[in-house]
Amino acid sequence: MNFNITLLPGDGIGPEVVAEAVRVLDMIASKYNHAFKFTERLMGGCSIDKYGSSLTDETLADCQSADAVLLGAVGGPKWDDPTAKDRPERGLLALRKGLGVFANLRPVKVHPALIDSSPLKPEKLKGVDIMVVRELTGGLYFGWPKGRDIKDGRERAVDTLEYYDYEIKRVMELAFKLAKGRKKKVTSVDKANVLESSRLWRQIATMIGKENPDIELEHVLVDTASMKLITAPASFDVVVTENMFGDILTDEASVLAGSMGMLPSASLSESASGLYEPIHGSAPDIAGKGIANPIGTILSTAMMLRYSFKLETEAAAIEKAVGETIIAGCRTADIGGKLTTRQMADEIIKNL
Repeated sequence: MNFNITLLPGDGIGPEVVAEAVRVLDMIASKYNHAFKFTERLMGGCSIDKYGSSLTDETLADCQSADAVLLGAVGGPKWDDPTAKDRPERGLLALRKGLGVFANLRPVKVHPALIDSSPLKPEKLKGVDIMVVRELTGGLYFGWPKGRDIKDGRERAVDTLEYYDYEIKRVMELAFKLAKGRKKKVTSVDKANVLESSRLWRQIATMIGKENPDIELEHVLVDTASMKLITAPASFDVVVTENMFGDILTDEASVLAGSMGMLPSASLSESASGLYEPIHGSAPDIAGKGIANPIGTILSTAMMLRYSFKLETEAAAIEKAVGETIIAGCRTADIGGKLTTRQMADEIIKNL
């Protein structure tokens, strides 16, 4: 089978980890008789430097026409000026909106061999297997109006938290669908005691819950959810929440797995295409040193194979190879080892 993949390596360690993920996909193509055509484009700070825009119309068009998009990371101190008209993160938001990827899936699974890499006690981590479903194209990051102005002689900044019923409904339906193939439990996270948008969120979650009586539904306030992620993480199965809450909670959840470098993500649209990326940032402090952990990006390609290309066997093969590599004691610096980015990928490819 033939597939077109647009690569957006981005900034910092992005190009390093994406390069290793491409090597893994090349091995999959060879082993299972597929053809992956890669088209590389600039996005983020590197695109600002070359084109004056974090995401050009041409790059967005390439992404929209691809079967899937693999992203590294964007941003860095070079582009951190808060007064700048364009920032790398703006390109990322525009890409998500342009692709219509409304749901971000972030699995958090603790590998038994890496329990000691987490700051939590081992007994807290037993049985942790969470799928966080984050709404990705609504909420505070996209609401309008937003901006800064002068009012009554004072500088003011405004952001708007806005959700439509259909935005909540579609991500909630996906969460329940995923739960059917797991432990049949959905935790809906909101702030319904304070926010009107969260009250609408809870109302729709309750409605979808009644349509799926075989799935347990619980409502948890975001502050309680953040506490339970540390004190009782194994109590969660599928967690569904709005954009900003999901952004924060999944970064918190990364400590369960031992490192942000371990965790992949898939951003899905209502069509078959999707955007795949590790949850970590550009890590400018280690960029160019060749020591970044490529596992999050490699596991993101497994999610690509599963969700966009419907290649379950191939996806499972990558996940199995990663697991065997970890069991064998292979480690990059973030999880207590000394392997380089390339060496870690080499070991995964051997296990393929």
